[in-house]
Amino acid sequence: MSAIKIDGKAYAAGLRERVANAVSQLPGQPTLAVVLVGEDPASKVYVKNKIKFTTETGMRSVEHKLKADISEDELVNIVRSLNEDQSVDGILVQLPLPKHLNENRVIEEIAPGKDVDGLTETSAGRLSLGKTGLRPCTPVGSVMLAKDALGDLTGKNCVILGRSILVGKPAAMLFLEQNCTVTIAHSRTKNLEDVCRSADILVAAVGRPQMVKADWIKPGACVIDVGINRIPHPDKPGKTYLVGDVDYHPALETAGSMTPVPGGVGPMTIACLLRNTVLAACMRRGWETPDILSF
Repeated sequence: MSAIKIDGKAYAAGLRERVANAVSQLPGQPTLAVVLVGEDPASKVYVKNKIKFTTETGMRSVEHKLKADISEDELVNIVRSLNEDQSVDGILVQLPLPKHLNENRVIEEIAPGKDVDGLTETSAGRLSLGKTGLRPCTPVGSVMLAKDALGDLTGKNCVILGRSILVGKPAAMLFLEQNCTVTIAHSRTKNLEDVCRSADILVAAVGRPQMVKADWIKPGACVIDVGINRIPHPDKPGKTYLVGDVDYHPALETAGSMTPVPGGVGPMTIACLLRNTVLAACMRRGWETPDILSF
């Protein structure tokens, strides 16, 4: 029996609709500032979509397009000016930055209350301590999709394959908040396949194309594939296509539910960014947070 496809695209559309409804109830208009440095094609597409959906949900978008050779100090000064701008609720610096810029320094300049990517040390600390704050978008989207597939996650064994600060570690904290029993696995984990097979929920976030095989998956498990990898197309010389960290089609025969790539976790990242912008606006301005944004 083939796994149920977890439709992240459809869920994200529903979440954007909830965000739009929340925005319509607020006494003011939240504003998201997006900073794009250079001409990276993928980043330009991401930013274009983020701006599009921001305005579609009734929020205001401010875009800063900067030259690739901008100095680090100039970029930091722009971030600081956005921190001080009382009309701006959220700040997103599109990553990756050009190699001459220190991403960690730039991100740490973002005011925690406007850190809609949830990447600053303060945001990470608040997540670890269970305090109110803005959470990283991709891990939040992963939890939402798992809950949509399984309902209450209490008591589920959750294995996070990957320990990055962007996905693996925050995902572990977020699944703990849902009362899962969480294991973080990685390249040095002994008997990695057996560890993965213990999971009721397997989150693959290692950035290695099709690494997770069907026999790594517990029959009936929920598989959340965070990986986005571009590999050569087997039938079209010179062409590439997107795959996840899970060997998708064979895994469908073992898993109970599973996210595809593309169309799974990816669309959730932008939708959760929009949700974070509304949450940031409510926390900054003392507005009541709409219940429709809970999950």
